[in-house]
Amino acid sequence: MAEARITPRSKDYAQWYQDVVREGGLAEPAEVVRGCMVIKPHGYAIWEKMQADLDRRFKETGHQNAYFPLLIPLSFLAKEAQHVEGFAMECAVVTHSGLRAKDGQLVVKNELEEPYVVRPTSETIIGHFFAKWIDSYRDLPLLINQWANVMRWELRTRLFLRTGEFLWQEGHTAHASHAEAREEVQRMLDVYRDFAHEVMAMPVIQGVKTENERFAGAVETRCIEALMQDGKALQAGTSHDLGQNFGKAFDVTFQSETGAREHVWQTSWGVSTRLVGALVMTHSDDEGLVLPPKLAPIHVVIVPIWKSDTEKVAVCEAAHRIAKDLRSDGLAVKVDDRDNLRPGDKYYEWERKGVPVRVEIGPRDLQGSSVMLKRRIAALDAAGKPLKEKLAMQDLGVAIGRVLDEFQGELFRRAQAFRDAHTVSVDSWEEFQAVFAGDGSKFVHAHWDGTAETEKAIKDATKATIRCIPLEGQGPAPEPGRCVKSGRQSARRVLFAKNY
Repeated sequence: MAEARITPRSKDYAQWYQDVVREGGLAEPAEVVRGCMVIKPHGYAIWEKMQADLDRRFKETGHQNAYFPLLIPLSFLAKEAQHVEGFAMECAVVTHSGLRAKDGQLVVKNELEEPYVVRPTSETIIGHFFAKWIDSYRDLPLLINQWANVMRWELRTRLFLRTGEFLWQEGHTAHASHAEAREEVQRMLDVYRDFAHEVMAMPVIQGVKTENERFAGAVETRCIEALMQDGKALQAGTSHDLGQNFGKAFDVTFQSETGAREHVWQTSWGVSTRLVGALVMTHSDDEGLVLPPKLAPIHVVIVPIWKSDTEKVAVCEAAHRIAKDLRSDGLAVKVDDRDNLRPGDKYYEWERKGVPVRVEIGPRDLQGSSVMLKRRIAALDAAGKPLKEKLAMQDLGVAIGRVLDEFQGELFRRAQAFRDAHTVSVDSWEEFQAVFAGDGSKFVHAHWDGTAETEKAIKDATKATIRCIPLEGQGPAPEPGRCVKSGRQSARRVLFAKNY
């Protein structure tokens, strides 16, 4: 049954991804709005859990939430040349307001004095308000975060991974010194890494983007990169050192302790609903969605099993009683007592939606004061069927809590083992080309001569890009060598992959 609805990864990975998103009830295309998506309740519940955990981490590091306008005056973007150049082709522009009826049709009424750009990112408008709010070194650091939607007019879209409109958070901070701003850049990159590892169970590599790949208008961009199951990289979060570029463009100054007037040093950093796509591609399988317990909207689904009306009453009462107890232990529980579906159909539905644990309870289980538990990813018995575990009803919450903790850890170990098995170091152009032949991809550590010219030549020849220059401890130890493409001297290896 699963094969008929979800395309196997080995057959068509892109279609598998779309099938898992659809069958998991995460999202669907917003057909009436080109390039956009509707995030369905199950998908939005995952985003809400991501948002809640990240928001807690931001506030623990001293940041406060605020909200800025969706529409940005076109003149604001023009103040930062590199920035507007980087986003120009993706901008949606509002030029008119008002509608009126004419000959039975609606027509646009008024042309605006100045066009507005629908927010692609908020550095410019936040710079404007920072200039109003900051006067003295006593006002610094200013640590702001915004949860918002963003519009980037993408031509090629894929649910969660790249859509015209998406949800995200964008942090924006101002500091009295460059050293303090750089500390902030790495601090927030570490927050993203910890969230990816501890909550998403997704291993990532921290690194610095090349000049060609950095954020438009930034002095330096740092990132976390994850490896998906098809061997492609996904940029899961970025943290930018903006230097004084936006401070100068919007005249954001402060009076220092010495009395001098100086421009602030700024940062910005963000993650988006792209993380839901990363979650799908890191853990899911040919049976559907697989979710780490820390992000699962439902931790446990209880399926009562009966053959007669008398049995139905007894097992359903027990199921709801168990659910109440588990909820008191902090677990999110769903009792599936629908009588229009067979148990097998229910199992299939909840597996597709990635519920980490299924609990089955029938008349025999009631007699033995026990339940049968099935993990979303379970070991197989001698016949190749997923193993189930018999657990006592007494202290069931404690036992299931332990199972969920084990499952969370196992997902991280499994993803890390996959990444390690699909990471190689190469020293020749022939080896490099072989890795990226056709649709193939891996994480590849290879020497690069540091020039944009060679970076472009490699991309043109293989479609592989430099994902980052790994930070210390995130890749092979720095060692001199020769660039795989040009043969020129190289100080260290960088991380290559094809990417989303």
